[in-house]
Amino acid sequence: MSAETNPMDVLVADGPVRLELHADGVAHLRLNRPESANGLNVELLRALHDAVLRVHGDGRVRALLLTGEGKNFCAGGDVHTFLSKGEALPDYIRVATSLLQLATAALIRLNPPVVVAVQGFAAGGGGMGLVCSVDFVVAAESAKFLAGATRVAMVPDAGVSVTLTQLVGFRRAMEILMLNPVITAAEAKAMGLITRVAADAQLMDEAWALARQLAAGAPAALANTKRLLWNGIGQSVEAAMPEENHAQAVLSGMADAREGLAAVIEKRAPRFTGH
Repeated sequence: MSAETNPMDVLVADGPVRLELHADGVAHLRLNRPESANGLNVELLRALHDAVLRVHGDGRVRALLLTGEGKNFCAGGDVHTFLSKGEALPDYIRVATSLLQLATAALIRLNPPVVVAVQGFAAGGGGMGLVCSVDFVVAAESAKFLAGATRVAMVPDAGVSVTLTQLVGFRRAMEILMLNPVITAAEAKAMGLITRVAADAQLMDEAWALARQLAAGAPAALANTKRLLWNGIGQSVEAAMPEENHAQAVLSGMADAREGLAAVIEKRAPRFTGH
């Protein structure tokens, strides 16, 4: 089976995201900032939310495949953009985290099942947040996962403080979020963070095959099964997001956050002072 066919309908042709609908009922949503490892900024987050709502309003869609262009699925928040905001960062973070909350909540509540294909890094509130808020995750053997928020003196967002705990357990989530280990695809599969591991060269073939399998299923049955499963944790996820966003805005105004962002960009150990 080929990884992709020509789209039946191009819904978003260009910009920070692209969206296409294929004849098999699979909508393909691509993060489209490969030069920034698909780092999330306000423009991309707004476009992502708009695209998910467009899928929600299109009855032809039977499954959604979410991918990232380039070498990495998503490296999290755009640290260069964040650091450039200086003391105005809290205002920017309030907008960004609110948009991320809307996008991830929309994915959780979307009727069609959502498949993510991960290559390279899935990191931060973008990469890990999206991985934790979709229904199926197929990762390349060489893929890596990293929470990363506390590494830049911030907190997890996108509901990860709840979803990750549900996926991997409380103790493992504490370790992932506070110690920031780089997690391999095999480790992610073993702990329940992802669904499947594919050979690097077969990643998109396997992701498309899974999306097509879901698209061929009974739409109402799959939508209601998804709703029942997410409802078990969905209310607590959505309740947690505003608290995450508030903490993120407060922390992003501290010198430690700017130091953490600079350290990531400069590839050095941060020197945190608690201020």
